[in-house]
Amino acid sequence: MAVKAMAPSMREKKRYIAFEAVAEKPLPRDAVIREIRESMSQLIGTLGMAKAGLIFLPDWENNKGVLRISHKYTDIAKSAIALVKQINGNNAIIKSVNVSGILKKSRNKIGGR
Repeated sequence: MAVKAMAPSMREKKRYIAFEAVAEKPLPRDAVIREIRESMSQLIGTLGMAKAGLIFLPDWENNKGVLRISHKYTDIAKSAIALVKQINGNNAIIKSVNVSGILKKSRNKIGGR
């Protein structure tokens, strides 16, 4: 018996959040990701992080990037992004630019691909 593909209604619904890190100088992608993960972890804990399914996409250009998250956690992710105040000891803020269910729209907002 062959394994059937999962029905679209059973798949995880996801959203893409385009974000921008604003600072006086260019920031390394790894430091920004670390701060966002830490902020989300403090906000919703380890179990919440697992349920949210937070994934950072390789898009990173001019302090702008895209992350993927479950549709139920978009507001929490945007809150966690807004709570970041320092990156690598330098004052910085991260703001969400766009939330979309389609990756191409989020990439267009940050000027990627």
